[in-house]
Amino acid sequence: MVEDLFGDLPPPSYHPTPTPTGQQSFIISEAKDPSSSTKPLLPPPPPPPAPALKSALKRPKPPESAPHNDSGSEKRLRFKTTTDASEAQIIDAMQKIASHIKNPSKINKASKLAIQLIQAKSVMPETSNHFFVILEAAMTSPTSCNDASVRADYYSLFSAAQDAVECLNKQQRNQFIVWTIRAVVANDLYTDDSFVFSKAAGRIKELISNLPVATEEDDIEEAAALKDETQVNGDGEKNQDVSSVASSEETPRETDPFGLDALIPSRTRKDDKAKGKKETTVKIRKDEDEETKRFLKSQREALINCLEIAAKRYKTPWCQTVIDILAKHAVDNVSRFTARQRDAIEKLWASVREQHIRRKQGKSVSGKLDVNAFERLQQKYATEKISIRHAVGGSGDRRCEQWLG
Repeated sequence: MVEDLFGDLPPPSYHPTPTPTGQQSFIISEAKDPSSSTKPLLPPPPPPPAPALKSALKRPKPPESAPHNDSGSEKRLRFKTTTDASEAQIIDAMQKIASHIKNPSKINKASKLAIQLIQAKSVMPETSNHFFVILEAAMTSPTSCNDASVRADYYSLFSAAQDAVECLNKQQRNQFIVWTIRAVVANDLYTDDSFVFSKAAGRIKELISNLPVATEEDDIEEAAALKDETQVNGDGEKNQDVSSVASSEETPRETDPFGLDALIPSRTRKDDKAKGKKETTVKIRKDEDEETKRFLKSQREALINCLEIAAKRYKTPWCQTVIDILAKHAVDNVSRFTARQRDAIEKLWASVREQHIRRKQGKSVSGKLDVNAFERLQQKYATEKISIRHAVGGSGDRRCEQWLG
């Protein structure tokens, strides 16, 4: 009989492995159950993750998630960029602006209000005449737009007004072109940017080239315009009185108190209608010719003003070459100006040419030798005595040459 080798040994003891608290209860309960003693002990499966909602997996749609906020932002944006005003309110605002823009102390605020009307698309064919009154009031004095205190306001106003030119008629557009030359092109000549200055000079040269050649009739009209304005106004009033008296005397002759017009043949009436149409056509052509002459006269005066402003800036070194070219172009096209304007251009060219010759000789506009900043400092420090206490040398000797490099 075989002996048991493990008989003298004590019974084996159970040493459980450390398990989490959640798993201990599960193992003990299984150990107590006699039916499950034969089954292997396995750790419980990990708990399943929480189910994700389908709505969380979808990307949020901005219009559906916050429709109220978007509508509110659209409303606020629409309120800022548009102006809900009636035509009567716009006209009233334009009349108030026109009454205040004449004052130089109020032109800053008035011009900003006018620009707001332009940006809000309030300048329409129905309100274009009132808007033109604003520009006309601002340009009551043709040279006021070149004052340093209001130069920026005029520049901003007429630059923004170019977006509303389509609403003006032909006569108003011609006048606006002249005002733009004075308020925009001329003010560009005061800039410190060489590119802007060159661009303005090129614009002036282009406008001069587009002018027609002046005639003797233009010279005669210019000489007549130089007369005393009071005499011209007095003659105009007398002519108006004479014409009104003549029209009042002719009125009874044109009336038909006896009703004899019915007996006149129809051919005569047709001839009268054709004659009336012809007279109307001639009058329209005459008005157009007068408007063209007035426009050319104002444009020439504005260009002369630009040339004078440019000539005054000849002391600025980087402006000199551009002014030389501009003055030379004006002299080459001097036939496009009237007699008095030709004299002004000749004087301006003589002044510019004299300064140009000095510049070629190495002299500045004032007549002194033209030196740059380095040469000026070289002359200054050539006779300076540098103190030895600053470790540079003393009494202007040459011991500091190596230190200075």
